[in-house]
Amino acid sequence: MAEKGLIGVQMSTIAPAKMPHFDAFESMQRLTDIGYHCIEISQVPMTPENVAGFRRSIDELGMNVSSCTASVAPMAPGMPGEYLNDPDGFKKIVGDCRALDCDMLRIGMLPMTCMGSYEKAVDFAKEAEEIALKLKEEGIDLYYHNHHVEFVRYNGQYLLDIIRENAPHMGFELDVHWIHRGGLNPVEIIKKYAGSIRLLHLKDYRVGEMPVPEGGLNPADRAAMAKFMANFTNIIQFAEVGEGSMSMKACIEAGLAGGAEYFLVEQDDCYGRDPFDSLRISHDNLVKMGYGGWF
Repeated sequence: MAEKGLIGVQMSTIAPAKMPHFDAFESMQRLTDIGYHCIEISQVPMTPENVAGFRRSIDELGMNVSSCTASVAPMAPGMPGEYLNDPDGFKKIVGDCRALDCDMLRIGMLPMTCMGSYEKAVDFAKEAEEIALKLKEEGIDLYYHNHHVEFVRYNGQYLLDIIRENAPHMGFELDVHWIHRGGLNPVEIIKKYAGSIRLLHLKDYRVGEMPVPEGGLNPADRAAMAKFMANFTNIIQFAEVGEGSMSMKACIEAGLAGGAEYFLVEQDDCYGRDPFDSLRISHDNLVKMGYGGWF
C-alpha cells in the first residue's frame, strides 16, 4: 500500500461553462497558486488551444493530468462529439491522452439510452469492456465514474455491480458524495471495490438552509405550503471538502488502502461562490486533516 496519494482538481468545478473567462493555462496557474498540482480533465472542450494550454501547464508548472474524460457513445442519440466507439473519435481521444502524458480515461456516466433495464446495462458494459481492451493496447486504462443512478437495482443487482461483472477490464472511479446520495456507505463501497480504483472523487454532502417565509407558514396557503415542501425535499447540496457531514478522512483512508492513487476534489455547484474560492476552502481543510503532503 502506498503511503500517500496525490490530491487534485476535477476540472468540471471550473469548466468553461461556469467561468466568465476560461483559459486553460491561466486556470492551471490559479490552481497551482492555491496548491494543487494535479487535474482530471472533464467538461473542457479538447480544442488544440486547450490541449496546448494543459500541455504548457505540465511543462512550466509541473501539473499532472491524472485522467481525461470520454464517452463510449452519445448520452442521447445524435449528440455531437468524439466517442470511443467511433474510430476517428477513438484516435483523437488517444492522441489527446498521449499529448498530456495521461494513461487513464474515465467515463462520466453511461448513456441515457443504456438505462432502464438489466439487458441495457449488460449491453453497455460489454461494449465498454471491448473498448477497455482496445485502450489497453494503447497503454491506457478505462475507468467508470458513478453517480447515484448506478444504485438502482435490476434483477436484484445494483447497476454498478452489473457493470463491474460484465466489464472486468474496466476500473472504477468512485465518487463519495454520489454514493452517499445513493443511500450507501461510501467507505463500505470503496472497500468492496478495492483493487479496481485508481481514482476517487472527493466532495462533501451538505444539508442546505431551510427557507421559511417571514411570519411563518399558513397551512391554508396551499401554494406556499407546496413550495415549502419542495424546498424540504430538495435541500441537499454539494459542499467543499470538510464543510459537510461526511467522514471525508475515512473515505480517503479507505481509498488509499484500496489502491486509489488520485484523490480529486470536485464541486458540481458552488452556489454563487467563486469556484476557485471553494477549491481553496477544500484545499485548506484537507491540509488541516493532515493531507498537506498529498498536494
